[in-house]
Amino acid sequence: MKKGKVKNKTFLFSLNKLPGWFYSHKINRIIIFIISFLLYSNTLFNDYAQDDAIVITDNMFTKQGIKGIPGFLVNDTFYGFFKKKGKAKLVSGGRYRPLSPITFAIEWQFFGRNPAISHFINILLYAMLAIILYKFLVLLFLNVQNDKLKYIVPFFSTLIFIAHPVHTEVVANIKGRDEIFALLFSLAAVIFSVKWYLKKEMKFQVYGFLMFLLALFSKENSITFLAIVPLVFMMFYQDRKKSYFHILSPFILATVLFLFVRFLVLGFDFGSAPMEMMNNPFVKIAGNKYIPFSFGEKAATIIYTLGKYIQLLVFPHPLTNDYYPRHIPIMNFTNWKVILSFFLYIVMIFYAVKNFKREKIISFGILFYLITLSIVSNIVFPVGTNMSERFLFMPSVGFSLIFGYLLYLISVKNRNLSYVLLITILILYSIKTISRNFVWKDDFTLFTTDVKVSGNSAKALNAAAGSLVDAGYKEKNTLKREKMFKQAKSYLEKALIIHPNYKNAWLILGNTNYFLKNYDEAIKDYKQALEFDPLYQDAKKNLAITYRDAGKYYGEKKNDLINALKYLNEAYKMSPEDYETVRLLGVAYAVSGDFNKAILYFTKAIKLEPDNAGAYKNLGNAYFNSGNPEKGRYYHNKAKELNPEIFNKK
Repeated sequence: MKKGKVKNKTFLFSLNKLPGWFYSHKINRIIIFIISFLLYSNTLFNDYAQDDAIVITDNMFTKQGIKGIPGFLVNDTFYGFFKKKGKAKLVSGGRYRPLSPITFAIEWQFFGRNPAISHFINILLYAMLAIILYKFLVLLFLNVQNDKLKYIVPFFSTLIFIAHPVHTEVVANIKGRDEIFALLFSLAAVIFSVKWYLKKEMKFQVYGFLMFLLALFSKENSITFLAIVPLVFMMFYQDRKKSYFHILSPFILATVLFLFVRFLVLGFDFGSAPMEMMNNPFVKIAGNKYIPFSFGEKAATIIYTLGKYIQLLVFPHPLTNDYYPRHIPIMNFTNWKVILSFFLYIVMIFYAVKNFKREKIISFGILFYLITLSIVSNIVFPVGTNMSERFLFMPSVGFSLIFGYLLYLISVKNRNLSYVLLITILILYSIKTISRNFVWKDDFTLFTTDVKVSGNSAKALNAAAGSLVDAGYKEKNTLKREKMFKQAKSYLEKALIIHPNYKNAWLILGNTNYFLKNYDEAIKDYKQALEFDPLYQDAKKNLAITYRDAGKYYGEKKNDLINALKYLNEAYKMSPEDYETVRLLGVAYAVSGDFNKAILYFTKAIKLEPDNAGAYKNLGNAYFNSGNPEKGRYYHNKAKELNPEIFNKK
């Protein structure tokens, strides 16, 4: 049978006679590209969300445009966000992934704050990745004589990959570009390696080196392809071991160069996991202190998450952006889910090893999954969270290959069943993917939606509460505003049951109580945050403001001068240069009849804002009331000079 010369013109598949277009790699690539693009086209209307702030909107290097690129090359990836040495290494070993942030800086240079452009580029890159994946899978079957097998499996597998809903976190979240780059360039490197093997032209080695170097500078987990490359040649090209050095040399050289640059920037301090629950899920609180999990607890929890990954690949529902403590609970080996996951992985490993030569496709798919998942599994080193859907992006290639191959095997027995299954799965996956894209619209939509799934995650509860407080602050409708604040408060109280030492949750709870005018509660919340971090500047600033506004509230609304002065004096201790605090102290002392202290604070108010007519008016009033009309008239005249209408205002 000649490719492209098939008499059967029907569009429907036939086991014995596939339509002519099916044997055209070009047409298949076009179909793949179009479907990939359409699946994520609704993200074009989304704003920035989640970690986009870290690498784009709140990153000082990104906002410098092209001038900021050197900053990404010589610093930890998070430094441009935290703007402080040390804080960038909140996760073990730090992160060095300059490639995708560089592209964000370039986009900012030419388009400014424009999420639609960034989403468009992500979709385009994802569609390009789909084509590269298809080419990679086609090369795996290059030596296969069965045309149906070598065309069906790559095509079906790629379709399953591009439609899988678990990829929405990577594509719909602009920050996920590092994952797209890492897989795209890693697969491209393998393709060039195969081309070198077949043609022995040195240029392909150079291309492979450059592609893998770009992959490593995109994300460190690309390094797992040092094991994938020999696996490809061992299983599909029956290559002799002595040639592995030549095959792997571009990959090894790129890895050495990357690690050298990474060392120059971050040093060799890969560090131990931090003892804080939001950056290390394997600690718990005992006696108000963080202590590590026992070995059994940690091992069981990791094994449980490995099983959860398989569940998400097979049945991707529900999905969430947050798997932080305690959405994933502390597990032990008495839990049946842990035991099931353990035996499932044992069976997978046993099958892959036993059938290494006989069932190459399934074995390769399993090994690809295991190898690429290993580095983000928390087994090799801690990654800062229990698990994440984006960690499945690379391993899902193995799953998609196995799925595509199983559909082929079904087609051998019952072609209609295999096509019905494929179409059904693609429709279900596509519906889930498109609907999930809408959730990634912005932080408010994402956090308030996913908290319903991750209701036991302190981080998810805190994020949802923060979004509600921000939205409530802008809400004009009083009833809606209060409802948002009360919902936020309930989320925060639950978050603090899960994680009592969560200083950011205490801060946001303080903000919530402040907006609800529960000033005494807000003060307690800010003080609690400062107990965990005495240098917490946001808590200090907000505490001073709350003291000030509590003093104003007790003075103006409650006519309680004792409490008003108590809170205002506390505010003054924390923020003696705040004009409003100084003014309110002057007013409070004037009302209480202590005009000497009133004059003292109104005088300081003038020093803080020498062009403020109201400050001169207040000081003049204080002098009049103290029995010094001469100075009273002097300061009233100064007030009139600054604002002739000052005494006409009520």
